[in-house]
Amino acid sequence: MKIKFNENSEIVDAIKEGLKRTGGYCPCRLERVEENKCMCREFRDQIADPDYEGYCHCMLYYKEK
Repeated sequence: MKIKFNENSEIVDAIKEGLKRTGGYCPCRLERVEENKCMCREFRDQIADPDYEGYCHCMLYYKEK
């Protein structure tokens, strides 16, 4: 298993800027709750799933099997 940034640097830059504006909360989500703090709970759950391969919700990270 490997976690890496999206290969598209424009997406990575945009999401990182959004994270700065929101204090570390996923800029793709409206609620500012702990579950949405980057790396969000949804992606942490996906990381724990050995069968999951793909991007996190905001497309910042990619999990390889």
